[in-house]
Amino acid sequence: KVHIKLVPNVGMTNRCFVFDVVDRELESGGSVLKLGRYSDRTVVSDRLSFKSKVVSRYHAEIWLSDQDGKIYIRDSGSSSGTFVNHIRLAAANTESATPHQVVDGDLIQLGVDYKGGLEPMYRAVRMRLEVDRREWQEPASNTYNLAAFQQLKNQINTAAASTSAEEVQECCICLYCIAPFQALFIAPCSHIYHYRCLRPLLTQNYPGFSCPLCRTYSNLEASV
Repeated sequence: KVHIKLVPNVGMTNRCFVFDVVDRELESGGSVLKLGRYSDRTVVSDRLSFKSKVVSRYHAEIWLSDQDGKIYIRDSGSSSGTFVNHIRLAAANTESATPHQVVDGDLIQLGVDYKGGLEPMYRAVRMRLEVDRREWQEPASNTYNLAAFQQLKNQINTAAASTSAEEVQECCICLYCIAPFQALFIAPCSHIYHYRCLRPLLTQNYPGFSCPLCRTYSNLEASV
């Protein structure tokens, strides 16, 4: 059994299709996770559906092999293609000849942008696969978040500017210091930016946000 997440791969330059993070457990020899286009007429309980017109109804499948314990994906005969790390798995309307193994960090794309992807319904679904990350990621992340928040609090509350290079935080976009009386944005991963510097990225794929430093994806509309 493995735990996987399918996270929107929010880019820095292009508009992306934003969807809720998919959190699933795959069991060896268990059911296949099917990916396809959402339909009001047909509701399939074991299928992940996306409201994008460039995704076919039965687009692709992901499963955990009971033979070698690895995760595989295959194209189910989609018209606009399934891509892994920018490589197309099969020709249009053709099923994959052989399954393709995917691992943690791989980029999966369903379809291609249509009409420039100006509207969300015409955008390809781009996602990043995360495998068994929560077991090691959450404790380390919580420790870092608390330390980063305390450091920022101490810095803002200090009247005199710190002269220690180790204590001064910089905005990684403009490389100027983080200081009191500035409009700041603190990402859920606890990286800090000047709001003015980050605003173009915040509005581009809102509410989806990917930290420029660590690439952690966050839904800015998530409840607190």
